[in-house]
Amino acid sequence: MQQRELKLMNEQEIINNLAQSVLEYDKEKAAKVAKEAIKIGMNPVDAIEKGLGNGIRVVGEKFNLNEVYLPHVVMAAEAMQAASDVLLATLSKEEAEKISLGTIVLGTVKGDIHDIGKSLVSTMLSAAGFKVIDIGVDVPIFDFIRRAMEANADVIAMSALMTTTIAEQRDLIEELKRKGGREKFKVLVGGGAVNKEWANEIGANAYGCDMKDAVEVAKRLVERS
Repeated sequence: MQQRELKLMNEQEIINNLAQSVLEYDKEKAAKVAKEAIKIGMNPVDAIEKGLGNGIRVVGEKFNLNEVYLPHVVMAAEAMQAASDVLLATLSKEEAEKISLGTIVLGTVKGDIHDIGKSLVSTMLSAAGFKVIDIGVDVPIFDFIRRAMEANADVIAMSALMTTTIAEQRDLIEELKRKGGREKFKVLVGGGAVNKEWANEIGANAYGCDMKDAVEVAKRLVERS
């Protein structure tokens, strides 16, 4: 068998093992396989998208079908992150920016300290090829805007899990209008207290109903930019 065919076979094996490490929630295995990918000269982007990305998408689908539960998704995300850290460390800043679908500033709005759902969305967006700037929880609207301006972001994504905090999403959009910067950013809203009707009411560009949907919506937003 020719050397090129052997390499392709090895790459496919690594892709399968990366996906499996996520499905097995195995951080150590994920990092080890990622190092093997680097050792044979595999494209880190292919390893992330075809291996880790496929694994986390399967976990997301199982979660939506109630076949796995939140702790499983968290562990899968941690395994994926362990491998991604190894793979992305091999890319230069210019290479990382070149392959990125766009930049998203993501956080949970002021008054809301829920983190897990937001963090899972962050992981899924990263797996899809976005540069994600996760600014945490309990974030004031001015911090969202400042960080988006600093990063020249394409999308501002806001999560709100409590009905008492969803008004922050509307206030951010109104502040962008006052500053004359509404057209600069696409605004994506989501979270347990949010629905499509609310997104339409406040003038958001899009609503993501779950972590898988948020990725597809974000892709459509940057395609229309």
